Formats: sequence, structure tokens, C-alpha cells
Amino acid sequence: MSYYVCIHGHFYQPPRENPWLEEVELQEGAHPYHDWNEKITAECYAPNTASRILNSERKIIEIVNNYSKISFDFGPTLLLWLERHAPEVYQVIIETDKECQKKYSGHGPAIAQVYNHMIMPLANSRDKRTQVVWGIRDFEHRFGRKPEGMWLPETAVDLETLDIMAEYGIKFTILAPHQASRIRKIGEEKWNNVLGGNINPKMPYLCRLPSGRSISIFFYDQSVSLDVAFGDLLKNGENFALKIVRSFSQAQRQPQIVHIATDGETYGHHLKFGDMALSYCLHYIESRNLAQITIYGEYLEKNPPTYEVEIIENTSWSCFHGIERWRSDCGCRMGAEPEFKQEWRTHLREAMDWLGDRVNLIYEREMAQYIQDPWKARDDYIEVILDRSIENVERFLSKHSKKQLSKEEKVRVLKLLEMQRNALLMYTSCGWFFDEISGIESTQVMKYAARAMQLAREICGVDLEPDYLKILEKAPSNIPEYQNGARVYDLLVRPSITDLLRVGAHYAISSIFGEYKETQKIYCYTAKNEAYENLEAENKKFAVGRVRLRSDITWEESVVSFAVLHFGDQNLIVGVREFMDRKSFSQMCKETKKAFLKGDFSKVADLINKYFEKQVYSLSQLFRDEQIKILSRILEPTQKKIENLFLQIYRNNYPIIQTLNEMGISLPQTLASVIEFTLNNALRKSLEDEDSNIEELKKLVSEMKKRSIEPDKTDMGFVASQKINKLMDRLAQAPQDSSLLENIVKTLNILSVFPLELNLWKAQNIYFSVGKKFCGPMQKKAETDPHAKMWLDYFNELGEFLGVKCV
Repeated sequence: MSYYVCIHGHFYQPPRENPWLEEVELQEGAHPYHDWNEKITAECYAPNTASRILNSERKIIEIVNNYSKISFDFGPTLLLWLERHAPEVYQVIIETDKECQKKYSGHGPAIAQVYNHMIMPLANSRDKRTQVVWGIRDFEHRFGRKPEGMWLPETAVDLETLDIMAEYGIKFTILAPHQASRIRKIGEEKWNNVLGGNINPKMPYLCRLPSGRSISIFFYDQSVSLDVAFGDLLKNGENFALKIVRSFSQAQRQPQIVHIATDGETYGHHLKFGDMALSYCLHYIESRNLAQITIYGEYLEKNPPTYEVEIIENTSWSCFHGIERWRSDCGCRMGAEPEFKQEWRTHLREAMDWLGDRVNLIYEREMAQYIQDPWKARDDYIEVILDRSIENVERFLSKHSKKQLSKEEKVRVLKLLEMQRNALLMYTSCGWFFDEISGIESTQVMKYAARAMQLAREICGVDLEPDYLKILEKAPSNIPEYQNGARVYDLLVRPSITDLLRVGAHYAISSIFGEYKETQKIYCYTAKNEAYENLEAENKKFAVGRVRLRSDITWEESVVSFAVLHFGDQNLIVGVREFMDRKSFSQMCKETKKAFLKGDFSKVADLINKYFEKQVYSLSQLFRDEQIKILSRILEPTQKKIENLFLQIYRNNYPIIQTLNEMGISLPQTLASVIEFTLNNALRKSLEDEDSNIEELKKLVSEMKKRSIEPDKTDMGFVASQKINKLMDRLAQAPQDSSLLENIVKTLNILSVFPLELNLWKAQNIYFSVGKKFCGPMQKKAETDPHAKMWLDYFNELGEFLGVKCV
């Protein structure tokens, strides 16, 4: 067969971690999920591990792993998040690459990606090298092999970047057709102009590089790719397949490959059920033998380039003006607010370049005292990023240091390397891609800049922030309240800046609301309790103590003394400072405890101000997730009072509510609101209860329908989905339990009266797995075994609810 098909998915999310905590904090825009990574994983990354193929009745007849049939790249920073927070999905991705090497002639479908999605033509030579090295090493660490290909962020390209990639063994990359300038057959002299995307994308091309090296380039099919990304091609998998197959050239005699490249998030996140269109497309092509599914590495080995190409430098796939989208108001934009301008991009780029130059000078000068080759050490620092165990960090330091380093010198070296890591992360492309400088992507890159500046200040006392902000002042915001980039920084970036004292304040406040172990992890810090005492009186709480804090990233340590007085509700006062001498600490403990036990709480507050020299913190100093957790605990008694009061009103007025309903008279709005809240709350609690009573759930839903009360389809759908998934988890453990099957069927039947947004992906997976193993045997037994018949009846009914055909 001379027809080949390759679909490439570029899976990527910008790094969203708080630079001081190394974790993604709550992002309310992703509700009901914790953050955007979690939301997109549920909508895209996970569904593509087990995508559905439907029959003509819209029933699931097969579940397939899309990653096993496509070429893909995953951003290293995204894979790090998946490894920590979605390990099952992460493991499927890694294992798929290993398994598929058997299918694709020894080649894996995964290719590498430049480390943190930096626009490479805008980077200096050293940063380009580090980005390539980190991307390759991260890939090797995860996939256990060397990458053959590498994805360039936004396909932004220049010859220097390609040369560095080729130097490190990268064999190919993928570009857009309009990035080609001219081509010629290898061995011939005459060049043919292919400007404007007029290159034949059905073959690979050889690109000769200034060093004498070369790299192969695949130019994806623009028409099909655009229809997938921005058209309606993913609404029908068969149409998707036919569009690909019709793209083959009948005139081309040699083997040809139709290949497309889009954001991987298109398959499920940007377009719901896009993963299913993808899986059916590939199934349609394979089952009808219309073409051979392949990946780039395999195709390149079997069909090496016969033509060479010259590229147009400083171009990309998502900016008509080359790479201007990441440094100027070129007109490329999302367009949500037509009046928004992007002049701010120029000044944000200027600020980052200015800062990058300064931290590079600091790094080179300071690092030379301890390290043999500072820039080689930076390239190798990926080894530490991937494994921050003490033993591994010590190996790294021993390998690169000029001499035996003291404890303080090790901290200094690690801070310098972290300054560099953040200086690279601050160039993540998403910071410039969107329309407004106050967006989460732009503020995120400014947070990396803030962390780099903080480390520079700690290392050598140089404060870069004032001059950095002067440049940002020139970056106009489109939103009046933000004015410019400097104000955005003050309002949205500065509150995140953290040091060990703030970590100490977090520890002190949290300890009032929950018990800490002797050694406690607080994000990327380790807290070791050295002294602690707490007291309660008149609904007031008081704690005093000493804790040793250590950054797991830079190894910086500090012993912190603290005292915290909680007046109740959200009111508290916290004093935190680096450890005072033992005599002063003892005296502070004695005096504050004495005043607290006497009930002289104002004196306790005065003493905290005195001993902690007004280094006083409040609830706002807690990190975001803990803020939500503690405020929820504070509000819990009030919430329960409201719930009980509303429930009492509902019960006490039930007879008159019934009478009004029978007479067709509308309820007063206040009473209607009480009923709606009470019934919704009862439904939520019933669904959250693992041992909820089916009959009670049925009565509750019936009451809501009678009163035309419908729950929030998103929020309650999320809770209901969790309920069904937990029941299905139990079924996976006891697949022949017909009473459990009955329970699941009845629960779904009761809930079916509401238009809830149920995510039953996991439930369908479990059903399909159980069905494959037990459905056949149960069908045979059902003729003579009443239990088997009952099981089969419930199982088939469950399949109707889940849209899965028992096989």
C-alpha cells in the first residue's frame, strides 16, 4: 500500500504552578474542577486513552486508545503535572509509546517538545540550546529512549534552532506549508518556488543547515488541519476520514503520506467528543483498508526525503506576520473583545529581555565562583528538576563544582540555578498569545519574572524590580482598573510572592484549624516542629511555637518563631519572625499565654505586635487552597444553621405549601427560595452519601419535579457523576453482584428526569471491561440460572443508560 496517514496531536498546557509553591492553585474559572489542567485532563487527555467507537444506534461497541494510533508530543511541564496528579493517564501515555514500537517498526509515536514552549527564534543562542537539551532529557527520562522528532512551539522556526536540534540527534520536525520557501530534487541544482504554502505536503523534505548538518521536515496538510481545528470536521468521524483519504494525489506515483497537525486539546476539550471523531476516523480508514496508519519516524525510515527544502525563518503556524504575535501588536488575536489592542506585547517582551540580560550577568558572575562551567551546569540542571532527592542533587553538585561546597554555598548555587529556570519559564509563549496583559497567562509569566528577581536580590542584593516595573508601565492594559503592566504586577503578581516567613505564617495559621505532624510538607517546603503549644478559651484559640522550615528546591532553611491568636470567624492576628533567642522566645511564650488564660485578648494582640516587631500576618497570607479550606471550616457552623433553619421552615410550612400548590397559587418568592435551597441541598447530600437510600432519593427527586425545581446541571451533574463512578468502582471489585447492579440502574433511572451534565466516561470504561469478561458467560448461564438472568437483565439495562452495547 502506497497511501499512509499520520495524525499528529500537539498536547500542551502552559505551566500554571505558583513559582513559590510548585503547585497549581485553585483556578475558579475551571469550576467545578480545581484548575484548568484538571478540567482539560477530564475532557481530553483521559478520554483519548479510552475513546469510544459507536455503532449506527449510537451505542459504544469498542473502546480504543487514540494515542496508539496517532503521533503526539506532550509538553514536559504538562507531563510533570500529569505524573503527579493524573498518574493513570500519565502511565497510559508512557506505556503506549513503548507498546507501539512493536507496531511501528521499532519507532514510538511520541516525539519531544522544546521544554517550556518558548518562541525559539526570539530566544538567544544559550536559551535555545537549554530548551532543546531540557526537552530531550525530559523525554528520555520519561519514555526511556531518545526522541526522533521534536515539536517547535507554535512551529516558530529559524535555522539556528534546527541546527541545535540536529546537533542533539533530532531527525525531524513538523512545520506549516507556508513556512517553506523553495524546494529542489536532491542532486539537482534548480530550485522551485513554493511560497504561499504551495509545497506538496505528502512527502518529507531534507533541510540542509549552516553547520553542514541536516534535518527532515514534514509540512502538514493545511486544508485538513484547519478543518479539524476551526471547521466542523470533528462533528462526524466518517467525514473526517473521507476528507483525509480524498487528499491523496492520484497523479503521484511514489508513496505518499497525508498527515495533519493540530493542538491535541482539539480532540475533546476545544470540541466535545472530538476524541470520538478521531477514533472513528482511524477505525474507518483501517477497517476499509483505505490507507496505512503510520507515524513520522516509521515513514521517514521507509521513505527518506528525495527533495530538499529551504525554510522561511522567523515564521510560525499561528501568526500571519511571522513571529510578531509574541512581540508586537501585529493584529493576530483571539478577538473576544474587538476594541482590545495588544501594544502591551512589545513592552512585556522588552521587560523580559531586559530582565533576562541582567539575571544572565548575575548568574555567570556569581556561578563562576563555584561551578566549572555555569552554562553546562544549567543545561544539566534538568537532572535535578526531574529528581530533587537529596542524593541526586548532591551528585549533580559534586559533578559540576570546582571545590567542596559548604552548606551555604550549595544553597547559593541552587538559588542561582532556580533563578535561571524561572528566567526561562518567563518566556513561555502563552504570556503573549492572548489579548490582555492582565490575563492569567501573562500574569503567570510575570510571576516567573518576580521569582527570578527575588532570587537575584537574595543572591547578591541587587533589586531589579523597580527598573523592570518602569518598562511595564509602558504596557497599556485594555481594562481601565489595571491601567498598565506595572499595576497588573502590583495587583495580580505581588500578592503571590512568598518567602520563608510567609510559609511560617501559613504553618501557624493552619495549625489552629488542624493538627500538624512533627514533620509536615507544605507544598515544596518541609516544616519540622521544634516547639508548639495551643490553648482555647471563650471560643478563642491561641498557639505559639517554633518551626524549622526548609525549601525542598533551594535547600534554604530558617527557624521561625510564631504566635497566633484566633478571635473567631475570620479574625486572627499572627506574628512571625526569624527565631528570636531562646530567652526572648521563652519570655514571649510565658507572657502571651498568661494574658490569654486571663482572657485579656487585647493584651495578647499587643504582645504579638511587641515581640514580633509588627511582622504581623492575617488570613490573607494563607496560600489559596488553604484559604478556601479554612474559610469553609469557619463558615461551616453558619452554613449548618442556615440549612437547619431552612429545613425547619420547609417542614413547618409543608401543609400550607401543599395547599397553595393544589390551589394553583404561586408561592411567595422567599418561601420558594427556601424550598429550592433545601431540596437541592438534600439532593447533594444524598448523592455524596456513599450509603444513600434509594427510596429516599426517589422521594426527594419526585418532590423536586413536583415543584418544578431543577438542580444546577453542571454542579449537581458533577456530584452525580462522582456518585455513579463510585458505584461503578464497587462493581469493578464485585462484578457479579446483581444487587449492586440494581442499585446503579435505579439511581440512574431516578436521576434521568433531570438534564444533568453527567460525565460517565469512567463508568462506561468499567462497564465495557466487565461486559467483555462476564457478559458472554452470563448469557449462556441465563437459560437455566435465575441469578444469571437477573444479572444480565440489570446489566443490559445499565448498558442502555450508559450507551454501551454488551458484547
